[in-house]
Amino acid sequence: MNRRRRATALLAVAGLASGLLLASPQTASAANLIKNPGFETAGTGDMPYCWEKSGWGDNDFTFTTTADAHSGGKAMKVELTRRADGDRKALITESAECAPVVTPGKQYDLGLWYKTTTPDAALTLFRHDATAGWQYWTDLKTLDLAGNWTEATVRTPEVPAGTDRISWGVSVYGTGSATTDDYRMDQVPDPVLPPRCTGTAEQCANGKWDVLPTRNPVRSMHSVVLHNGKVLLIAGSGNDESMFEAGTFTSSVYDPADGSYKIVPTPKDMFCAGHVQLQDGRVLVMSGNKAYPVPGGHGYEGYKDSYIFDPETETYSKTNDMNDGHWYPSATILGNGDVISFGGLREDSTGSVTAELFSEAEQQWQPLWKVNQTWSYWGLYPSMILMQDGRLFYSGSHVFGNNIPGTGSAIYDYGANTTTQVPGLRNKDERDQSASVLLPPAQDQRVLTLGGGNIDSNPEANRLTDIIDLKQPNPSYVAGPPIPQGTVDLGNGPVPQSGNQGKMYVSAVLLPDGKVLETGGALHNRANPVYETSIFDPEAETFDPVAVDPEARGYHSSAFLLPDGRVMTTGDNPGNGTWNHDVSVYSPPYLFKGPRPTITSVIDTEWTYGDTQRITVDRPIAKAQLIRPAAVTHSSDPNQRFVDLPLSVDGDNVDLNVTSNPNLAPPGWYMLFAVDANGVPSVAEWVHLQGPRALQATDASAHVHDFADAPKGKVVKPGEKRVSQKVSPTISGCDRHYGSINVCVPTDFPAEVRTSTAARCAWLKANDYGRLKVNGKDDPLGLDRNRDGIACGKGDVRKGQR
Repeated sequence: MNRRRRATALLAVAGLASGLLLASPQTASAANLIKNPGFETAGTGDMPYCWEKSGWGDNDFTFTTTADAHSGGKAMKVELTRRADGDRKALITESAECAPVVTPGKQYDLGLWYKTTTPDAALTLFRHDATAGWQYWTDLKTLDLAGNWTEATVRTPEVPAGTDRISWGVSVYGTGSATTDDYRMDQVPDPVLPPRCTGTAEQCANGKWDVLPTRNPVRSMHSVVLHNGKVLLIAGSGNDESMFEAGTFTSSVYDPADGSYKIVPTPKDMFCAGHVQLQDGRVLVMSGNKAYPVPGGHGYEGYKDSYIFDPETETYSKTNDMNDGHWYPSATILGNGDVISFGGLREDSTGSVTAELFSEAEQQWQPLWKVNQTWSYWGLYPSMILMQDGRLFYSGSHVFGNNIPGTGSAIYDYGANTTTQVPGLRNKDERDQSASVLLPPAQDQRVLTLGGGNIDSNPEANRLTDIIDLKQPNPSYVAGPPIPQGTVDLGNGPVPQSGNQGKMYVSAVLLPDGKVLETGGALHNRANPVYETSIFDPEAETFDPVAVDPEARGYHSSAFLLPDGRVMTTGDNPGNGTWNHDVSVYSPPYLFKGPRPTITSVIDTEWTYGDTQRITVDRPIAKAQLIRPAAVTHSSDPNQRFVDLPLSVDGDNVDLNVTSNPNLAPPGWYMLFAVDANGVPSVAEWVHLQGPRALQATDASAHVHDFADAPKGKVVKPGEKRVSQKVSPTISGCDRHYGSINVCVPTDFPAEVRTSTAARCAWLKANDYGRLKVNGKDDPLGLDRNRDGIACGKGDVRKGQR
């Protein structure tokens, strides 16, 4: 995970003066959009007309116009003789005169002939944004080693909005050379695929929710989609102290194929653990609940135990212990298959400042001395998203109360062991149980953070969305569109939301058409469910309200993508301690837009980085992608990602080009979707991505670009070694002086009912809290005025009494 320090950023080197000026510039042929595609026309310097030297980093290189051509008398040879980092490439000149004009929303077929002495070469695109200027777009294809002239073709993704021209060429990023010739670029004809509605007009516009006939048998707050298509639902004690005292810990495995549930023996209380799929598809489950809070004493406690769930045997097995307890830890898989974890509560209920690293090679947690430590407290379920260069982006999404100090979001560089604050996140202390997702495609390195509140101060949840582009040298969040409003149940049935009312406990799910479903949520801490669902379009940065889940989905709910393209939602645990066992499934509008494409064969399900993999389809598709299966809890799934697979199309045979960068698609099992021009996806096929691919050059590495290379925020180095961070026992926003342990009487009531005992008691009654026994002699919320041991009893609220 060490991040190589980079020297210079992108160079675009103009040709040196030369007396060689031949005939007037060639025009593009009838279909080919490339000017001077074979380098036959000389330019004003030592590069051919409409071609420039480009690249960055610490390396030794040469550019040569050679007579060893595929056709004509010239070709371009780019060679690296020494490399520490970076790349070199001959690029179409980034100018209005030379760069091909493109149309947003269209796709283009690119082709060239090449010979290479290194497998470390990739076809790289840049795009001209009408507002932001020239910028890196994406890598499309890794070129195989080739001693003879070989043709490479690839289809671009749809051209992003605001783009008017593109430039492209072959990047060499390992020692050796790439010689190229006869470039070609053609616009892909618009497919003749008129959309056809196969449902009602409402379903075609807004999709459809179904509440399944079979209820979830366990109080699951953790949902993990397994590589066999089943779903692991982890409850542990299910936030039920009676289950904890009885040692009754549960999980179930749901099979979407037949709607069945299988109860799985669960060795420990995995209530509020962390989890992530390992490279081989097994599930690493870390920490959980060692003890429930004691009124007037300690808060929740996290244990050190860790387990692995095997989808084949559907059993748990124990790993070695972590170095510390971590109730509510993060869990992020890295590009080498290791897992890094931060935050949570220790065995003594204080905050853990210990980072943990699970080694893929050793299959165990590493001892403390082997793991870089900042001695920082990252909070609970901090959303740590792996960036394309191996650093971690803390998005600001977290659980329980205030955010970390500073700006509330940061970039953590494990290799340098430094944390750099990132600006722009609005209301950073009211992003408790917001959701953050790496927007499609992962290659774009943009993160969306939406919603949130604060269960400690208990304001109305917000509608905020913030978007950050990590490709920028100095990235900063910018405001996105507000979450659409729906209805909210304030205790007397749903009414329209008003003012700035939004939602916390929001779920966000990546869809195979490249959009994001957001659903569920509540207005206050474990109260007042919000009924609103919408689809976010990352390209247009707009929300489209769609059909609404009829079930309340607040605290301890989950939403996740199934391999058939539907979205499943489970759970809801309001403050009165009840649990919603009903399960909903959403069919997005794309499932009502005509027949689905079918992947009729996958030549190989074992994939490595930089591969070209072939599939066959039953009809034309516009795009394909890998989507990492969900491992979600408490609005948090930092490993969720959508990785674009550029296409090379030959009839029903489609070659898919896999990224060479494991940080874009960490090793593991993925759902492979093929999507037609109307955004209708196939049912997913499962493929296993691992590696990294063997690189010939000893100084080569994955083709990584310089994103977020000049952040200007405050840089924090590791602090002094310490044991823990003090955390309030009321961190969960619940006052444990009232009722049973699974009941959450708010430490701070919503603003409109803070004024009097009568108002607070009326609110508790409206939210079905029932009879509340006072635990001990303390009555911090003033709910037991007559001191009979029962809160909000008949004698506690008299006429005129406040």
